[in-house]
Amino acid sequence: MAAYYNCIQREQQADNVSISHYTPTQHAQGAWNPHEQHMAAATGVLTHELSQYAPQANMRIARISLDILGLIPLDDFVISTRCIRPGKTIELIESVMSSGGRACITARAWRLLTQDTNAIAGLEDQNATQHPDDLPVWEEMKSWPGGFVNSVHLVANKERRAGKGMVWITNDTAMVEGELTTDLVHLLGMVDLANGIVPRLGLELNDLQWIFPNTDLQIHMHRMPKGRWLGLEAVQQYGADGIGITSAVLHDVYGPFGRSEQILTIRQIPR
Repeated sequence: MAAYYNCIQREQQADNVSISHYTPTQHAQGAWNPHEQHMAAATGVLTHELSQYAPQANMRIARISLDILGLIPLDDFVISTRCIRPGKTIELIESVMSSGGRACITARAWRLLTQDTNAIAGLEDQNATQHPDDLPVWEEMKSWPGGFVNSVHLVANKERRAGKGMVWITNDTAMVEGELTTDLVHLLGMVDLANGIVPRLGLELNDLQWIFPNTDLQIHMHRMPKGRWLGLEAVQQYGADGIGITSAVLHDVYGPFGRSEQILTIRQIPR
């Protein structure tokens, strides 16, 4: 099976810092530049590291907050993971991706105590009206370049339009060669695509007068996701001063499981 990354080496330091050395494949290639990684794939491998770090059976990741510190090179990189706020019911862990001696992404995850709250459970986000197996293939995103976009399969609800709509995404690529890709890693490794499925500016990159990259990705989950299809029910909004937001309700085939937010820097590019 093809993979987005190869893990070259892992080591555990005396201060409980986990260090993993990676090399990306072309499947992790981004859309804005041919020599960078796609943030979606990078989110997936960071989630892989966060979820493997000192797991506890009675706690789970409830939020991952990722800040993009600059271009993410399509080159060898290191992820260092540590616990920065230990606890029996609440814990904060951090993974930092670095390449060429420079930090590219910082990712922090809150792990929270799990317990039975069925008696008071309730959601306002609604289930999707159609299963992805019943929707037509959506090819418009394939106009974007890069190995990552080429690796995914997409279907879309017919009501999808510029600025708002729902797209389902999956892929047949392992996150790390020779290692299990959990449902959490598989699904969160596609969430960053929310910024590209309902663009207000269209999908033809060479015809765009403006670009709208995100500088962060925030993922909140009220339950653990399951399965191989990620549904992104997204809304994209642009302010009048060069800043925008892409927001999405996150679905698996069993219903909504969380939400994501991305802040955008909107910039004009030469034709």
